[in-house]
Amino acid sequence: MKIRHVGSSLGPDECRQHLTTFVINDTLAIDAGSLGLIAPLAAQAAITDVLISHSHLDHLASLPMFLDNLAQLERAAPRIHASAEVCGSLRESLFNGQLWPDLFQLVDAGTPFLQQSILRAEMAVTLDGLTIVPVAVDHTVPTLGFLIEDADSAVVFSSDTGPTERLWQLALEPRFHQKLKAVFLECSFPDNHRRLADASGHLCPALFAAEIAKLDPPESCLIVAVHVKSAMFDQTRSELESLVLPNLYVSAADRTWFV
Repeated sequence: MKIRHVGSSLGPDECRQHLTTFVINDTLAIDAGSLGLIAPLAAQAAITDVLISHSHLDHLASLPMFLDNLAQLERAAPRIHASAEVCGSLRESLFNGQLWPDLFQLVDAGTPFLQQSILRAEMAVTLDGLTIVPVAVDHTVPTLGFLIEDADSAVVFSSDTGPTERLWQLALEPRFHQKLKAVFLECSFPDNHRRLADASGHLCPALFAAEIAKLDPPESCLIVAVHVKSAMFDQTRSELESLVLPNLYVSAADRTWFV
């Protein structure tokens, strides 16, 4: 499985991740924070499906530009997969005719700008040879993490969450756990901002370590910390590295993983 953490900053701050997008096997995107801004147009054109974890802007800020870019390429509209709550938020707050045209209704020469697919928690979908199980996690708005697997590998994407349980329970099922190759787990704040992490439904390094302990990952499993707040990046990275977790990486800049 090929996993690209799409960059969201340039220049001297290129290691900072302000927005969230992952691309799997070049065709499936998780979230669209930087998808339509930083990802090269050729890379955008290869994407057929986008999973949206939740409605916060850092996870969907460039979705309008991505859809507009693809509409100019005269190809089939991408499928946008999200919970009913997120689809409702997109209609009411983004594609509402004020912030952006209503792309749910707008058609260009008979071709829609997007196709909508509703995700339901713990109901698996299959896309491009990948089995994807959305799992509700614990954030301030309805949010889905994702368990993703192919014939050989399994990967966990937590999305934005505070301490959670069901994601790890499902990831511990033997069939999934025995081929677990990577966990992409958020860690937004350093430990001295624990109260803010708790209030906003995020993790800090102490909580991050506790979440990983729930999973008991295989020794060879990559543990990738993501969603680190830019202004606190150095401190949070230092605290994460002090945990001395095997195979821990703090994702920075534009990075591709093969698992």
